[in-house]
Amino acid sequence: MDRDPFKEYLREGEPDKVSRGYAWSTAIGLQAVDGLKTSEYLIDTAIRNIEGKITLEEAKNLIDTYYEEKPEDPENERMEEADKVSARIAEILSEAAFSFSPNEYISIHRRLFQGIYRHAGKIRDYNITKKEWVLDGETVLYGSASELRATLEYDFSQERDFSYKGLSMNDIIHHLAVFISRLWQIHIFEEGNTRTTAVFFIKYLKTLGFSATNDIFAENAWYFRNALVRANYTNLQKGIHETTEYLEVFLRNLLLNEKNELHNRYLHISGLWKSRKVDIGKQKVDIQSSKVDIENILSDKAADFSGKTVDHIYRMFEKFGYDVIFGRSAVVELLGLQNSSVSKLLSKLAKAEIIESVSGHGKGKYRFTRK
Repeated sequence: MDRDPFKEYLREGEPDKVSRGYAWSTAIGLQAVDGLKTSEYLIDTAIRNIEGKITLEEAKNLIDTYYEEKPEDPENERMEEADKVSARIAEILSEAAFSFSPNEYISIHRRLFQGIYRHAGKIRDYNITKKEWVLDGETVLYGSASELRATLEYDFSQERDFSYKGLSMNDIIHHLAVFISRLWQIHIFEEGNTRTTAVFFIKYLKTLGFSATNDIFAENAWYFRNALVRANYTNLQKGIHETTEYLEVFLRNLLLNEKNELHNRYLHISGLWKSRKVDIGKQKVDIQSSKVDIENILSDKAADFSGKTVDHIYRMFEKFGYDVIFGRSAVVELLGLQNSSVSKLLSKLAKAEIIESVSGHGKGKYRFTRK
């Protein structure tokens, strides 16, 4: 989202408005895990529901009618998906009913994607791989198609029999991180796996006494997904081990209202951005404490870029931000690359809509696109 229209409800609204604002904010924010954006119409409809002018059911019907009457546009198919799934997530999060079972998990997927995916509510029957930006194009090893139902039922039975009694909060958070990362890694659905897992997890957390009623999911959905990826990837040749540390930091913010910084660049397996210093003018700035954060810009096309290219993007953004207009020569000076290499880089970023051309300032001028 370019703006967060729900902040006033989350912070200052009446109890019913706060809960509805949280549900919608989370629902819309979760679309980022698949690089989706909702329409202004969806946001306006959500606000009407938050303010009590229409019910959730009416909001869902309005969204459905909007797209029934709207001329078909292949370029907007994914926005239609984002709008409809957002409304359905908001509805599910607003319901008190929940059962901790594989059938509930599968039912949530069906409810979210009915009429959108042909496989809504169905367990996939083939093996999958997915390129991950955070793994520099590598993939997590997902569950084998022949064992998905058995694996799912086993994980549920293990969690159902687990006792949290006597555990410290640190141990509880670690266990929750392990559970949700394993559930996600099974990846029983062809598409929509992360959104379904997030909705199920939020509902489960409520049964454990956690409110989880804040904007952590809304603002850090892509971080959540990347943390799940890192919790399920090992490459001994590169010295990389699966770790729940990033997921635990996310959960500490979600459940304990801590204020740990959640930056996707720190999760990248290259480690290029964990402690790098950058020059801004004559001042040395530690990137770890910098407020510069362009993960949302990268989320749509992240898997298409190498670690080196992403590093170039971060350095450019740290130098230019959203407002500075720049050309090839400025990038050459900043990155120390050849003119031809910078031209290719700028073309790639423009094609991915990370930067946009600007007229009226001479030929070949760009600025970062506000998402």
